[in-house]
This record gives sequence, C-alpha cells and structure tokens, in this order.
Amino acid sequence: MVLDTNLETLEKLDMMEEARMVDVSIVIPAFNEEKAIAESLRELQHELRDVPWRYEVIVVDDGCQDGTVCQARSVPGVTVISHAQNRGYGAALKTGIRQAQGDIIVITDGDGTYPARFIPTIVEGLKSADMVVGSRTGTISKIPAIRRPAKWFLNKLASFLAETKIPDLNSGLRAFRKEAVLPFFGILPSGFSFTTTITLAMICNDYRVRYEPIDYVQRVGKSKIKPFQDTYRFILLVLRTVCLFNPLKVFLPPAFLLILAGLIRLTYDAITINHVAGTELLFIISGIQLGAIALLADVVTKVRSVPRGDAASGGVVVA
Repeated sequence: MVLDTNLETLEKLDMMEEARMVDVSIVIPAFNEEKAIAESLRELQHELRDVPWRYEVIVVDDGCQDGTVCQARSVPGVTVISHAQNRGYGAALKTGIRQAQGDIIVITDGDGTYPARFIPTIVEGLKSADMVVGSRTGTISKIPAIRRPAKWFLNKLASFLAETKIPDLNSGLRAFRKEAVLPFFGILPSGFSFTTTITLAMICNDYRVRYEPIDYVQRVGKSKIKPFQDTYRFILLVLRTVCLFNPLKVFLPPAFLLILAGLIRLTYDAITINHVAGTELLFIISGIQLGAIALLADVVTKVRSVPRGDAASGGVVVA
C-alpha cells in the first residue's frame, strides 16, 4: 500500500513537472498600455494556437499608472509580474527573462506595433542562429517620419563600427536563447537601449545574428521615445558598446586623421615658410598617443575571456 501511494505521488509530481515545462517564453514589457495590451495578447494567442512548441506569456508591468494590469490579467493564460515603480524598458525585460521558464526567449511590445504572426518564423530561425531580429523592413513599416533619419544614421554607424550590415539595430521583436543573453546582463541598460546593446554585444562576440523582415504597424497610444534625446543617447551607447568589444574601430580612425593632418600641415609649412610650428607636432603626437591607447584597449579586450553569466545577480564574470 505504501509503495502504491509513493508511486502515485511520483506520477503526480511528474505530471505537474511536465505541465510546467515550457519551450518558449514570450516577454512583454508594458508601461501604460491599457488601450492596446489586451488586444495584443489575444492576437498573440490566436497566432500561436497551432505552434508545435509550448509557450508562456509574461507581461512585466513596469509601474503602470493606468489599467494595463487589469487588462493584461483579463486574458487567460497570461502571467503578470509587477514593478513597484517605473524602472525602464530594459529593466522590465531583464525581470521577465529572469523569471522565464523557456530556453528560448521572445521579446515583443504590448502596443500593437509588432504583428504576432511573425513570431513562429522568428523562433524557427533560431535553428541556425543565436538571435533572430525582426527587421522592420517588411511591406508595412509605420516608423514615424521624425525618427527615420536618426534610425538610418544609427544603423549606418553601428554597421561600420561592428563591421557587419545591421538592417535594424533596435527592433523590439526578436528571439534568442536565454543562456546566450544572461552573460551580458551586467552591461545591458535599463532603458530603451537594451535592444541596441544586446545586438552589438552579440555581434561583437561572434554570435550568429539573423534578420527576418517583418511588418511594423501604427502603435496604439503615445510613444514613450523622445526622438532627439534618445538619439543622442543611442549614439553614445553605440560608441561605448563597440569600445567595450572592438575599440580599434572607435579610436584608430581619429588617431589616423590626427597624424595625417599633422603630416600635411608639417609638409606645407616646411615647403612654404621653411618653418615648423608646434601645432603640427601636437597633432602627430596626439594621434600616436590615441593609437597607442587603441592598441592597449584592444589587447585588454582580446585577452579577456568570454563573459560567463550569473543569472541570479545579472552580473558578468570575466577572467
């Protein structure tokens, strides 16, 4: 009798464990999205009704001050995690990723801009990549006109510094393996630049990043992005992130230009006035010093081991 009882208990535990197993975790950060969140979640569940993998949906309430939480909880099968106060887009994503049960993470927005029908294709792409980014280059692309010039410039700058073409640097719809992203938690910011940073970090560390064209539709409600302020921050972020992984791309071009300017001025003065001023030497010496700093930073970067993540603390451990 005792043996039978133990067997029944073990079977129940196995069934409970199997029920909890999740292949894909979909994380949706939300801040004051009461007008769109419920419809976005219903569309998501409708589009994923026939997928062959098990999934969970996690909505991270980032200190919402409207009815977002009630709207999200009105949709069955959705887990809601709340921040006591607004901590930022990236902080909400990190909270959701830490709580996710799936080995594969999909992030998307709750404002209705990213059609859920593209998620199965993006998840499928992970068979040949470490991260699949939904590139907003599809048939429909409702990116506001005021943001297009800054987006184009950031993509070009990032592509140059990362030495690879980046069609969409900061798309909010993407899939990646949890174990691949956790090591970078220590450098991932709490704001909107989370997606920009993880894109550059994975590219510069030779992860396989694939881009899948998707549509991008008109959002419901008001955007939280401030075009001018956030563009300036994104530029600094791109430079800082690339400096962390490939400093030569940032420091060598200005070093070369300083040395070249010094040599041109030195040649001109020597020929025309038969005199060498201190400005030329200052340019040349500054260029040499900047180049030396670039080489030293590159050596430090290369000898550093690949970061190993600490999922509990979100830190990055290097040798």
